[in-house]
Amino acid sequence: MAVPQLAAPPAASRMGVRRRRPSFKGWQFVGPFMFVFALVFLAPIGYAIYLSLFRNRLIGGNQFVGLDNYQQALTDPQFWSSVGRVGLFLLVQVPIMLFLALLVALALDSGRLYGKSFFRVSIFLPYAVPTVVAALMWGFIYGSQFGLVGNINDALGVSLPDPLKPSLILASIGNITTWEFVGYNMLIFYSALQVVPKSLYESAAIDGAGQWRIIRSIKIPAIRGALVIATIFSIIGSFQLFNEPAILRNLAPNAITSYFTPNFYAYSLTFAGQQFNYSAAVAVVMAVITIIVAYVVQLRGTKELG
Repeated sequence: MAVPQLAAPPAASRMGVRRRRPSFKGWQFVGPFMFVFALVFLAPIGYAIYLSLFRNRLIGGNQFVGLDNYQQALTDPQFWSSVGRVGLFLLVQVPIMLFLALLVALALDSGRLYGKSFFRVSIFLPYAVPTVVAALMWGFIYGSQFGLVGNINDALGVSLPDPLKPSLILASIGNITTWEFVGYNMLIFYSALQVVPKSLYESAAIDGAGQWRIIRSIKIPAIRGALVIATIFSIIGSFQLFNEPAILRNLAPNAITSYFTPNFYAYSLTFAGQQFNYSAAVAVVMAVITIIVAYVVQLRGTKELG
């Protein structure tokens, strides 16, 4: 019996599938962004790391010292004092600020607040005020000799505590930061609440759930992702605390030291002490600490969302 002959494969199959030439059209779109990103983000980080590996000596000039600057930073009591101060700041200020922002967002979302648009804009307005202007404004309000506190003392014959004294200065800065960023975080929470399906509220109301039960069982779990994001942003902002201490130091020189916060310490080392290399090492160490803390918070938040 004759075996049927199979047709010969086409020439294209024998030669194999031609490989497509790589297309660089995608890079034409992302190339400008990558260039700017490398120029304004990666290059400064790389240069800071480069500076941190050197030390300017009286004899010999700028010399390579490896990790000596990092070793000095890790054993520097002033640096760790500043880290502890911002750590205490974020442990107290961040929960208060986020709680107030959440409270306002829930009030705006409830539909029972008259003049909702006015309140939303009013609460967000402090965020539009530049940080320097806000610090100056509150600094003069706090003044016990020239500001609102001093005027109240003179008018009422009382002696209110001085908000700019060393024991209260951190709480005073926390008040300024809370005033500035409650509106920003409120907008994050309020935007997240707007995308929650209204049918969930209707079903809960039919089942007899009250407003508190709806908030606890539906609204807060639905915006947990926004809560995590706002917490991470607030933690990073706390570790970057600089403008408020820098402005208020002129009004309270005895309360705010040159190492009040890590960023202010790095600034003082650079422009007052001319220790550029050590300042770069302090900045890199602080960046690593911030990344670790933010990552831990994000990891914990992701697990709770899962």
